[in-house]
Amino acid sequence: MAERRVNIGWAEGLHARPASIFVRAATASGVPVKIAKGEGVPVNAGSMLAVLGLGAQGGDEVVLTSDAEGADAALDRLAKLVSEGLEELPETV
Repeated sequence: MAERRVNIGWAEGLHARPASIFVRAATASGVPVKIAKGEGVPVNAGSMLAVLGLGAQGGDEVVLTSDAEGADAALDRLAKLVSEGLEELPETV
């Protein structure tokens, strides 16, 4: 299982617009990804309601996981998006 631990770079955390950016990026990654706040229960990263339900604030640690083929590259890109608070999924890392 591939895993990345990152701190949220968006000041407002995973709420509204940043959550929407993250969910679209997770869905576009082509691999099933889970996200958890710290040591909490992982939820589907492709679900807006699940991601909003985490209540993740700026600076909080989140854990991204996937056991699919190609997970390492997808998680690297998602981790960069989250940690840097980017506006869109980076094409390359």
